[in-house]
Amino acid sequence: MRSGKPAGQGQSGFTYIGLLIIVAIISLGATASLGSGVVIQQRLAEAELLAIGLEYRQALQSYSDATPQGQATAPRELAELLRDPRYPGVRRHLRRIYPDPLTGTPEWGIVRFPDGRISGVHSLKKSPTIRRVAFPAGLEGFAKAEQYDEWVFALMPEQPAATPQFPPLFPN
Repeated sequence: MRSGKPAGQGQSGFTYIGLLIIVAIISLGATASLGSGVVIQQRLAEAELLAIGLEYRQALQSYSDATPQGQATAPRELAELLRDPRYPGVRRHLRRIYPDPLTGTPEWGIVRFPDGRISGVHSLKKSPTIRRVAFPAGLEGFAKAEQYDEWVFALMPEQPAATPQFPPLFPN
């Protein structure tokens, strides 16, 4: 018995729905991979911020260590790290003013001592941090920071010499 439809014509609707489902699955996969790509890019920018921040901190420490007797131990501007004005020849503590990897600009937040000299730098990005653990030595306090602008790369305070603690000669 023939119905008026050619054989196999009723199956075309199922093929179309199957194709739509496959496209939806591919779209979900692509969206998920884009989301993880953004997180990976953010983690790389964090790592670069830590490396550049340590460069700035090291340059500030170098400037402080190279201070002639009776002069200020911190610069007034970041440019003084590129060419130290306290010496007649060229003396550099930093190769260049690095851009902030999170904002892409050479502008940094500056933390100053009461006399106006630079004590540290930080990113101007005010977004939540991803990294919360495993910071390099001297930056362990960054684990408590909620935003990137709280990661301040500052001069290390002078540590007093540790007084050795000896056990008592006659324990109780």
